[in-house]
Amino acid sequence: MKHTYHIHGMTCNGCRTHVEETLSKVQGVSKVTVNLEKAEATIEMEKHIPLEIFQKALKDDGGRYSIHNQGEHHHHSKQKTEKTQKGKGTGTFYCPMHCEGDKTYDKSGDCPVCGMDLVEEQNLSTSNAEQWTCPMHPEIVKDEAGSCPICGMDLVPMQPDLSAEEKTYKKLLKKFWIATAFTLPIFLIAMSEMLHNNPLYDIMEQKYWNWIQFALSIPVVFYATWMFFERAYRSIKTWNLNMFTLIGIGAGVAWLFSVFGMLFPDVFPNEFKTESGAVHVYFEAATVILTLVLLGQLLEARAHSKTNSAVKELLKLAPNKAIKMVDGEEVEVSIDKIELNDILKVKPGDKIPVDGIITEGETSIDESMITGEPIPVNKIKDDKVSSGTINGNQAFLMKAEKVGSDTLLSQIIHMVNDASRSRAPIQNLADKVSGYFVPVVVIISVITFIVWAIWGPEPAYVYALVNAIAVLIIACPCALGLATPMSVMVGVGKGAQNGVLIKNAEALEKMDKVDTLIVDKTGTITEGKPTVETVSAFSDDYNDKKVLQYIVSLNTNSEHPLAEATVKYGKEHNAEIIKSENFSAVTGKGVEAIINDKKIALGNPKMMEYANADITSKMKDEAKSYQKQGKTVSYLSLDETVVGYVVIGDKIKETSAKAIKELQEKGIDVIMLTGDNHDTAQAVASELNMADFKASMLPEDKLKEVEKLQNNGKVVAMAGDGINDAPALAKSDVGIAMGTGTDVAIESAMITLVKGDLHGIVKARHLSSAVMKNIKQNLFFALVYNTLGVPIAAGVLFPFFGILLSPMIAALAMSFSSVSVIANALRLRRIKI
Repeated sequence: MKHTYHIHGMTCNGCRTHVEETLSKVQGVSKVTVNLEKAEATIEMEKHIPLEIFQKALKDDGGRYSIHNQGEHHHHSKQKTEKTQKGKGTGTFYCPMHCEGDKTYDKSGDCPVCGMDLVEEQNLSTSNAEQWTCPMHPEIVKDEAGSCPICGMDLVPMQPDLSAEEKTYKKLLKKFWIATAFTLPIFLIAMSEMLHNNPLYDIMEQKYWNWIQFALSIPVVFYATWMFFERAYRSIKTWNLNMFTLIGIGAGVAWLFSVFGMLFPDVFPNEFKTESGAVHVYFEAATVILTLVLLGQLLEARAHSKTNSAVKELLKLAPNKAIKMVDGEEVEVSIDKIELNDILKVKPGDKIPVDGIITEGETSIDESMITGEPIPVNKIKDDKVSSGTINGNQAFLMKAEKVGSDTLLSQIIHMVNDASRSRAPIQNLADKVSGYFVPVVVIISVITFIVWAIWGPEPAYVYALVNAIAVLIIACPCALGLATPMSVMVGVGKGAQNGVLIKNAEALEKMDKVDTLIVDKTGTITEGKPTVETVSAFSDDYNDKKVLQYIVSLNTNSEHPLAEATVKYGKEHNAEIIKSENFSAVTGKGVEAIINDKKIALGNPKMMEYANADITSKMKDEAKSYQKQGKTVSYLSLDETVVGYVVIGDKIKETSAKAIKELQEKGIDVIMLTGDNHDTAQAVASELNMADFKASMLPEDKLKEVEKLQNNGKVVAMAGDGINDAPALAKSDVGIAMGTGTDVAIESAMITLVKGDLHGIVKARHLSSAVMKNIKQNLFFALVYNTLGVPIAAGVLFPFFGILLSPMIAALAMSFSSVSVIANALRLRRIKI
């Protein structure tokens, strides 16, 4: 018997394997096959097993995954999301250390692997839209101002809920103050033992002060920091050993030892006792350690809020309201009420609500928040505008073309979130070290205790216990785990603010190693806004007007930029459009169709060859004079005879020459591959001082060139903006798409440049170099810190200098090690790219 179920919660092959193993243990199951892509589990069983048994097996395993009948999971997921969605975010939470890759959770809490507090993903949602409520009847919630239908009072704007991030911080802050309030008197009582003729002992004996320390420690251990012990227990139960394993063992041993010593002092040898006969207690060590770790968590929570500040700044760009034109009247509507093709009015200084096209008026728009370029851009009728950008000093009307999650701003935020949760290959080193770290530290701690107990000075067992605890506390692998993701998160956000969208962390790492850059010509080096310069006939049978008519009639069906340029030119010259049939585009060559029962073809020489139309040497010479000027010439054929041509010019972007020079100075070989002819390509290459280029390249030729360079040991980046570039973009080590290009090219790329010019590649290179340098600094700090900290805590300096490391100092150092890694990552926010 075989059944197929849906599995919810899997994100990687590790998840797939874990689900397979868990379900295979269910009695009566003979075989389990889990498909990660389809999120399905096919289970073979001797006889029917109720679904509830499989659900219980996964729930008992930790509840990270759930199983449902096919077709039920969508409803379940939706319900769960609606139930857990709180605050300003989407209700999606992830581990800042990315222990399980890009896996997310539906509610706040701590990571089941490393124990760190989960971080809320920042995202646009309809909850950003301003809502109004009645001060007397809070159950009344409306999307716009007005009066309460119950009592008639004016509605007031609702105060937004705190984000999960802010709630976590406030919760930790409250617990920290409680922990500090109870820890401080414990610390003072313990430190008073160092005073000669301790005045506290005039009030009562030491053993009674020990009871007071015990009583004061209870709120600290069992309320303020109890979560650390819960995480430690879970880490041991699941064998996901982490920093809380060490903290739980270290602080727990100190506290339990103190309680046991206080209750049963006669069990211990005299080495553990004071002059009064009371056992040395370590309530101050346990509580101070826990309080300092809590302080570290508090500082990390505050620092985390700064690492994704770039996304928060992007979120602020989204306006809540827009002005919609309804029957000539201006109506203010909520942003989530805008629909496709709505006509909106944007007043001077307003933020543009959605992506669209100007239908009336002209203005200048500040696009610096998404392109990083400070100079406002002039916009006229038919120009595109993007959500979140700021209008200048003139009003205009626009048509909504993309709304909600389809807008550029939403896509940028989505891409930044995804990239922030991705793992860089360099993180594998940290993961490998962390995997062995905790067990090794526990072993070192045990060895430290044994060595001090046997060879240490009196009281040997006291020294042994204190130093063993110090080893456990100082050897925190948290800084190591945070080293890479913190830098990636800040770096990706910095890129987004400068118009460089990073798809994943791997792209950042690879971009730093790129030594060869392949660039397309049209839309990449050039502006991608071609204009027709001339249309001419080769034959006396067809005049220029007739040639233009056929070209326009054919290109009306095409979306290619060159085709749009010819159609626009034809309209300006009142060319009559003839109906065409059987239109088809031949990738990398041109287009063809049937017009007036004639087989018409338009394109480059390869298209003419495809159409069996010969180009004479005289025709080639006439075209070459234009091509040497960097113009593109497309030939027109009728029934296998070339009858005319169109000359199209495309201006080189002002930034192209400077960007190519900068990249070449960095040791990157820049190669231009274009589908255009050799003369046109040579003219462009000469103007830009490019030594290497190849012309008449089909999509498969570009792909082969990428493969050839990679086989020669080159790390290749490919920059392009068209469908023709998609295969090469996907094959290259780093695909770079121009944001002005096609969706296919952007999907195939690892980096997208919002503004769409080559200067963005220079920015991407600077950014990747800075991020990789920052990651290596973090890894160095974390590894050196632990390499030096553990032996010092174990007491290797004591025989030479008499130096020992107090467990409390170790806890302070451990907490600040993680904060220092985050602080170093935050420096990336100030770099100039």
